[in-house]
Amino acid sequence: MTTIKDIALAVGVSCTTVSNVIHGRAGRVSADTIMRINETIEKLGYVPNMSARSLVSSSSKVIGVISHLTSHKNGSIVEDPFHSAFIGSIERTLSNNGYYLMLRTVETTAELLAFLRNWNVDGLFLTGVFQDDFFQALSELSIPIVLIDSYVSHSNMCNVGLEDYKGGYTATRYLIDHGHKNIAFASPTIRERGVVNERFLGYKNALSEASIPFREELVFEQELDVATTIALGCKLAKREDITAVFATADILAAGIMAGIQQSGKNVPKDISVIGFDDINLCQLTSPKLTTIHQDASLKGTLAVNFLMDQLENNPIDNREVILPINLVERNSVRFLK
Repeated sequence: MTTIKDIALAVGVSCTTVSNVIHGRAGRVSADTIMRINETIEKLGYVPNMSARSLVSSSSKVIGVISHLTSHKNGSIVEDPFHSAFIGSIERTLSNNGYYLMLRTVETTAELLAFLRNWNVDGLFLTGVFQDDFFQALSELSIPIVLIDSYVSHSNMCNVGLEDYKGGYTATRYLIDHGHKNIAFASPTIRERGVVNERFLGYKNALSEASIPFREELVFEQELDVATTIALGCKLAKREDITAVFATADILAAGIMAGIQQSGKNVPKDISVIGFDDINLCQLTSPKLTTIHQDASLKGTLAVNFLMDQLENNPIDNREVILPINLVERNSVRFLK
């Protein structure tokens, strides 16, 4: 592995001079020497030691993405196609700004504090944050923090969110406008002041406006692993009263569709299905999935922009951005006469 000493010997200068050029402290170094050092760095393929640089600059150039949403027993956050696309956008934008990404699932406050003790991250992105002890620990940190899809807030944190209530309302209203009244609601666990709860409130309000009674027995909460979502689809296929399902994630909707079809029923002839997120999978299901669209790439870019502003001490007039949703109509919803 090429070292600073190798560069210095090749150019014929001191190690200190090479180090100053690498770290941007080349005020007393001639332009010709800087050019020769940079050419030699490229020729020999020198890669800076980020750990050593972090000790000098107090900056690791590493940003943590903490998932407080997905438990270990239910797999990694990257198994969710929407979060994979979102994290991919964060990684690309961070890279363009000279930073590196570290992904971690953290369930408890103790795990969060242990992570921060062991890794010198410059900032954090967090998903799945609620008003609890975990959030209290976050509020006491002195590093830049950007919350993703959070309904809790702090004066020192930024948040990139979505029109979750409107999305839930729009999806349910679409099914009602297509003649459906017995509409199931499928989601992960509904928690107060959370994303799923907002979509649930939108669902309930759309029913209320249409004078359709809310029925607790049509609410199905479970995990998003493949086997469980397919099992739910099989369960729904046995219900003669349900004509449509609003699933709060496309991966859940796809599993439900698979279970319905495995049970010998047809989507949308027997049961209509609408999802949420508009991931690429929507165009691979049969039939193609009608869903609520959100822009995962834009969400990631805006989150990084917020973090960069905090790291660079730029003024931030508005610490929250709420992205819009829109309905994408495909073939998974039937019109009932």
